[in-house]
Amino acid sequence: MTLGQRPQPKQAMSMGINKSALLALAAMVLTVAVLWLTGNSVAPREATWQDALNEAQSGGYRLITTADLAREYETRGEALLLVDTRQEWEYRTGHIRGSIPFPIEPTGWSRWRKADSLATVLAPDKDRFIVFY
Repeated sequence: MTLGQRPQPKQAMSMGINKSALLALAAMVLTVAVLWLTGNSVAPREATWQDALNEAQSGGYRLITTADLAREYETRGEALLLVDTRQEWEYRTGHIRGSIPFPIEPTGWSRWRKADSLATVLAPDKDRFIVFY
């Protein structure tokens, strides 16, 4: 093609297809990058017992058994703060008597987003025995 000539219909069509393919490829790369940067998955992975132990150690709190919880529940009574972190509908279907609902998704983003609300729930009594379940 020389200067000043118009592209032939096949060439124009080929350029349109190339632009579409390039746009689709860019969208796919962007989607993969976003998924990789946000945790490699759309759905959170299921936590293991080792994940719980590691988080407890790094957070400076301890894990207790159900037998320990039963003992604390009987001896401390209302001085024990039980926080049910399941979804609201799960709380409504059944919960430990005296617990308060505080639904949290199992992601760092959810915990960060709810940090101020959690401070309100925990109140000024920082020495209170608190159980999250």
